[in-house]
Amino acid sequence: MDAVNTVMPKGAMASNGFYKLSWLQRIGFGSGDLAQNLIYQTISMYLLFFYTNVYGLEPSVAAIMFLIVRIIDVIWDPLVGTFVDKHDPKLGKYRSYLVLGGIPLTGFAILCFWNGFSGSLLYAYVTYVGLSMCYTLVNVPYGALNASLSRDTDEITILTSVRMFMANVGGLAVGMGIPIIVKLFDPSETSDLSSNDGAWFATMTIYGLVGLALLVFCFSQTRERVVMDKKDTENVKVSDLWLEFVRNKPLRILAFFFITAFAVMSISNSAGAYYINYNLHGSAGQLSIFMGLSSIPAFIFMPMIPYIKRKVGKKGMFYIFLVTAIIGMGMMYAISMIDALKQHMWLVYVAQFVKSTGIIVATGYMWALVPEVISFGEYTHGKRISGIVNALTGIFYKAGMALGGVVPGLVLGFVDFDALASSQTPFAEQGILWLIAVIPAVLLLLAMFIISRYELDDDRIDAINREIELRHKNK
Repeated sequence: MDAVNTVMPKGAMASNGFYKLSWLQRIGFGSGDLAQNLIYQTISMYLLFFYTNVYGLEPSVAAIMFLIVRIIDVIWDPLVGTFVDKHDPKLGKYRSYLVLGGIPLTGFAILCFWNGFSGSLLYAYVTYVGLSMCYTLVNVPYGALNASLSRDTDEITILTSVRMFMANVGGLAVGMGIPIIVKLFDPSETSDLSSNDGAWFATMTIYGLVGLALLVFCFSQTRERVVMDKKDTENVKVSDLWLEFVRNKPLRILAFFFITAFAVMSISNSAGAYYINYNLHGSAGQLSIFMGLSSIPAFIFMPMIPYIKRKVGKKGMFYIFLVTAIIGMGMMYAISMIDALKQHMWLVYVAQFVKSTGIIVATGYMWALVPEVISFGEYTHGKRISGIVNALTGIFYKAGMALGGVVPGLVLGFVDFDALASSQTPFAEQGILWLIAVIPAVLLLLAMFIISRYELDDDRIDAINREIELRHKNK
């Protein structure tokens, strides 16, 4: 394996695997993540709040449901990844699922915010399980699509930057837009977004349909170019997922980084509505600004990622922005503990911007590492099982996202949060503050340790990809 450390000149081999894409194709690919964020970020940020404050579930009951659905994902995701790798639909090996899975995903997302069976745990389970399974049908092939577009690491970096930029357009549309649109459908005097179930249903319908249209656009602008031959996929099986996890060290490191990084994002996002409503007694407009600031830094820093990476390297970039996020959380905790400071919302907004800057870059760029671990696996054992690898990272990604429901639900239950009360006890407010700052900061320290173990720098992965192309050429 040491041979791959000798980097070949980039012009030494003209290979069809190292594609450059047009900007329309890059934007088309990125629109797929924009679409998924319009749907799944709404679930991540607001479904727990909807369940507790509108639908009528106890926080601990909702937390258990989120945990059970993630257990189902552990079984379901590998099945989807294996199926995707083994089959080659006429509409495209990976891109076809953007439409085939996107239609039911939209339907279940809308139904999750329907209050027709208010308080029914069975209905909540059916719709949330259906949503999660359909999300896998879209997200796993979409993740594999990235690695099928090109082997070129510079192109992958650009694709990831575009993808994350557009994903955060979706995050901004959700974070800022949801409170505003819900209030447009519910012009009552209350400001906590809890009073009108029909407003939530109408809002999710709009977001779901726009998301579906974007998935269709992504389908139209992408083509798979770097995939395994059909004869090589015939023997792909579910057990390959766990075998790949055992023998692919960079994949293991990335998988654990996924769960910690997305747990940070999901827990803090889920706690946002509670924090503004109860700790700061803010309005829907203030919640809109606060949640929107979780995405706005992307428009400043995501276009700079290729430059920053060249200057400080992958690990250096992760360290800088993870520390930035911890500083922002420390600022938010300090502001929230001092009554004289938390009256000034602009200070809270500054802390949220600093925190979000770190989280966005760290969770954004790590998607560029997925094609790297796929190529590493192909180099070591000859199989480019993109679907299975994305199923595995998807399990950890959704486990991290699930913690946004599980941890807040358990913490809110522990501190005796009362959804019917207009104000909470000091202990309950402290619990919300743990969720918005303390627990995420601890997880970020763990994430820094995990990413320190990642060993694939750009030179090594370029050499690996060129070696793979030479093997294919000499077959």
